Order: sequence, then C-alpha cells, then structure tokens
Amino acid sequence: MAVLGILAAVVLLLETVSAASLGVVYTEGGMVTGKSISLGLFRRMDVFKGIPFAGIPGRFEKPQRHPGWDGILKATEYRNRCLQLNLLMNDVRGNEDCLYLNIWVPHGSKVSTNLPVMVWIYGGAFLLGGSMGANFLDNYLYSGQEIADRGNVIVVTFGYRVGTLGFLSTGDSSLPGNYGLWDQHAAIAWVHRNIRSFGGDPDNITVFGESAGGASVSLQTLSPHNKGLFKRAISQSGVALCPWAINKNPRKFAEEVAVKVGCPTDASMGACLKMTDPVHLTKAGVLNLTASPDMYNLILSPVVDGDFLPDEPHNLFHNTAAIDYLAGVNDMDGHIFTGFDVASVNSHLVDTPTEDVKRLLAALTKDKGTLGSENAYSTYTYEWGSKPSREAVKKTVVDIETDYIFLIPTQATLYLHAANATSGRTYSYIFSEPNRLGGLTKPFPSWLGADHADDLQYVFGKPFTTPLGYWPRHRDVSRYMIAYWTNFAKTGDPNKGGLSVPVSWPAFTSTGHQFLEINSKMDKGYVGQKLRMRFVNFWTSVLPNLPTVHKVAKTFSWVLFIDSCLNLQKNIFSRSLKSPISELIIHPYWPLIAVAEAAAQAGRPRLPSPQPLGPAPPGESQGVPWPGERHSPSTVSWVYL
Repeated sequence: MAVLGILAAVVLLLETVSAASLGVVYTEGGMVTGKSISLGLFRRMDVFKGIPFAGIPGRFEKPQRHPGWDGILKATEYRNRCLQLNLLMNDVRGNEDCLYLNIWVPHGSKVSTNLPVMVWIYGGAFLLGGSMGANFLDNYLYSGQEIADRGNVIVVTFGYRVGTLGFLSTGDSSLPGNYGLWDQHAAIAWVHRNIRSFGGDPDNITVFGESAGGASVSLQTLSPHNKGLFKRAISQSGVALCPWAINKNPRKFAEEVAVKVGCPTDASMGACLKMTDPVHLTKAGVLNLTASPDMYNLILSPVVDGDFLPDEPHNLFHNTAAIDYLAGVNDMDGHIFTGFDVASVNSHLVDTPTEDVKRLLAALTKDKGTLGSENAYSTYTYEWGSKPSREAVKKTVVDIETDYIFLIPTQATLYLHAANATSGRTYSYIFSEPNRLGGLTKPFPSWLGADHADDLQYVFGKPFTTPLGYWPRHRDVSRYMIAYWTNFAKTGDPNKGGLSVPVSWPAFTSTGHQFLEINSKMDKGYVGQKLRMRFVNFWTSVLPNLPTVHKVAKTFSWVLFIDSCLNLQKNIFSRSLKSPISELIIHPYWPLIAVAEAAAQAGRPRLPSPQPLGPAPPGESQGVPWPGERHSPSTVSWVYL
C-alpha cells in the first residue's frame, strides 16, 4: 500500500510539473485568461468562454470590431445568447450584447502550437440558438471538449444574431438584412486574426455547422468576403441550396413586422424599425399561421443582398474553388417535419393512407399540376408492389420530405462544388445510426433511422461525456465521426490526420458521386455511388422539364407553433417518460420532438410549395444535380434549441 501511495504521489507530481497552459493570452482587444482543466496524465485543456469578437451590434447594422478592454478579461463563463424568442415563442430570452466566442485548446506535455482550428456555427432555423447549445446539468451540447481532446484540434463556438434582429430585411438598402451572416463572418475573421495566440494555425481553419448552421457554412463559402479566411467547410443537414435557406421576398414579412410594432410601411419603414424596442421587434417575429395548408407566409432567413451574397447561391460556387468541402444528411432528416403533413406517420397502429402520399407529392409539385404529381407518385412507389406494407408507406413519406428539404439540395451542392473545384476536395455522406427514441414503447416507430439533429450528439462526443446514457455502439459512432471530421480539418482528407477510421472514404467526383454511409455497423460495403440517383434525377431533371401549370410565387414558412398545442405537448412528454430517463436527458431536442408530435395531432398540416432545382444545362447528363434559375422560390424552416 505504501508503494502504491508513493507511485500515486509521483504521478500527481509529474502531472503538476508538466501541466501545460496558455496562461494569459494577448488578443487584439486586450489580455484574456481562461480556465485550465486536467484531462488525465500529461493532458490538459485551456477553456475560454465569453471572449468578445465584436462590439455590441447596432440595430440592423453590420458588426464592428470590439473597442477593447483594460486589464485581464476573465473568460470563464458563457455569455448570453443573442436576443431571440423562447422555445414556446411567447416571450424572449438573451441580450443584444451577445457577440462572444468560446475556445477549447488541448495540450499534451507542452503548450500546443499550430493546431488546426474548427469553428462551429449552430442551427436553429435562423430563429433560435446559442453558442453553447442545449444544456442538462451543466452538460452543454456544443461543448468542444471531446472534439478538441480526441481530435487534437482547437474548437471555437460563437453567438450570432437570429430572428428579427439577425435576418429581417426590407429588400433594399434601408435594411438589407443578413446581419446574422455578417456576425458569423466577423467571428471567423476574428479567429483568423487572433487564433495564433491560442496555439492555432490561422491558415488551417475549418468552419462546420448543422441545419441552419450547415446552410450558414455553405453561404460563408459562397461569399466573396471570406476569401482566404478559412480552408475547409463541413455542412451537416443544411446547404445554401436548401429550399428554406434563402428568402426570395423579404419585404412582405418586413411590412408585417412594421405593422405589428407601429411603424409605417412606406420609405420611412427602415428608419422606424431601427428605433423600435428590440424586444418588441423580436416578439413581432412570430408568425400567425392559420390551419389552412394553403396558407403561405415568409420567414426570417438570409437574402441575396448584393453584398454578402452578390448573386443567387448557385451562381457563386466559383468562390469555393479552393475550399475543401464535406457535406451530407441524416437518412431520415425529414421525419420530424413529416409529422406536420402526415400525422399518422408516427402511429404504431394506424395505417398511412396512400392518398396522404399523393396529397403530399401534389403539394410539392403543385406548379406542374397532375402530370407532376403522377410522375412523383410513380417515382416514389416504384418498389411498393401491389400491397405495400404499413412500414413501407410511412418510410416513403419520410423519404419524400428528407429528399425535398435536405438530400436533393445537398447533392446539388456537392456536384456544383466538385464541378467548380480547382484544389478543393469534395466528400459526401449519409448518416444512418437509428434514432434512440424509436421503438414499440417509445415515442417514435422502431423503423426510424437518423432523424434531424441526431448526428449532433455523436459529433460532440456525448456518448463519452455521459457514457451511462449510451451503448458501446454509440461510442463507436461518435469515435468514427470525430475521427473523420477532425482528420478532414487537419488535412482535407477524412481518412488522413492521425486518427484511425473504420472505412476509407472516397472523394465525391462529378462523374462518380461517391459517398459514405456512417453508422455503428459500417464496413467497406457502406461506400456507395450516386446516392438516391433515381430521386435526384426526378427532382433535378424530370420534374423541371414538365410543363408548368401555374407558378407558385408565395413562400412558405414551416414554424413550430405551440399556442394551441401546449396541453398536447405535456401529454407527449408524459409518454416520453416511459423511455429510459437516460435517453431523454441525453437527446438534445426532446422538447422539439414533443412539440412536433403535438402540432401534428392538433391537425396543423404544413405543405411547402414546389421547388424544382431547374433543368440541366446543355451537355449535362440526366440526373446530375443542377440548380436552375427557378431554384428555391420558397422558404421552409423549423425551430429547435
């Protein structure tokens, strides 16, 4: 026992003596110190929370550099989210003083230098979100600790304006919009200028994000203002070509907000909005939808402003030529939204009528009339046979919305990136680890694959942070994703970078369209080509070439409204408690799951307007994703923490 005590004391002494820490760091704004934490023998991490990357933003203005501070800034606590609606959208949370970032820097026996840097952009429909993410018992979803430690990279997260204050636009120079995108750009630029002081390599920065954050990443790659600021990018379940990513008619919603806050809708509207109380502006960002499925409204999202985005996204891919790009979707990304359109999809006992499938496809192909809907139906029911099973019908509905909202735009984005790339490499994936809330005694069906946002817990290493809530296979998935993601950040190749991977991931090319399926069972058989090509061909080639019956000019907003669903939400939550509590507390978006099913049961179908990507240019082969000028006439979005 005495010997063991001596050995323990020696180990403790060695760790203490060899403890590596940055101490006080000098930045352009002043000196800053964080918190040094131990990760084990000869491994430590410096964590900085709440470093300002810009000053308090002026209302509806671009962010400006922070004026700096005196003394040493103690960066040990997360700062407020940007001012936004709460989850129930009946009040606000956050603050206008919100442009802060957080940094995780891993060290071995010596202080780290020249590490690759990964900058995270959170999602939330451009309406909600924060740099720390959802929290349970001080376990924050977007903590960069696991990625930084396991991948030996620096991780940065930051806040940006959302909702009315981040994305309201009048469609002209008085309120051009995209303030949230400018905040993101300011954070990336700050990292590029200052990260060397934290041991990072400013010439090896990767931006990555999910959902609206993934679309933001894509938009950042397209903007000419980011030239030279980062080298690589990862988009998870969201790209600039998604039907919800660009608002085509921002003026209409700006006028609705103006009326709500008592401003005129004439030439003085912009000036009046700038002087309006920010809380009132934020609350005015709630849209009042009726129960009619034909009711279309606008939502707050990025716009083509002639500055940050000088042109339509599909015309800006030349700006991505030197950027390595990795993008993909979850195999059932559309599931949580399907519950709004086809409420029976989540029922264990009730069939989903084929008429509901036809109704959904008719809504998505509305401007092509009967010919469009019939072509769509034959495409999606090709493998049904004469008597499709209950599960087959339900999964088809989920596939339709996954394709339309996420997968097809992502494939188009990958093709355009590969076609325009000079030195930039392209990688495609589909994530298919089953949702942990699916099963006979759980809220969702047992056939459910990877739902929207299911990938986040694995990318951020939650199976390691909270091991009691997961099985060993979940830790395998998390290990794989962290390895692929951080290898890519280091080298531009997800297979090379110091961490072993289960399967070699081939690059996506304009001719081969290679992709990797990621889950706990993956092996060489999970490498494929031409992901869902029959459906890619339908949406990008067949449908756009059908004659247009009538043009849908209005845009659609898909917002989770809770006003009439609060009691149902409680009921769903009670049902969810039948699942192991560990699964509930670890899953980042159980409130959204409850609200989604509640809204579906309340009978609020929401069908987006048609969204063909446009015909392929002359010389392009059938089935190759190619967004035409008619791409993305509508906006779809959702709300989560």
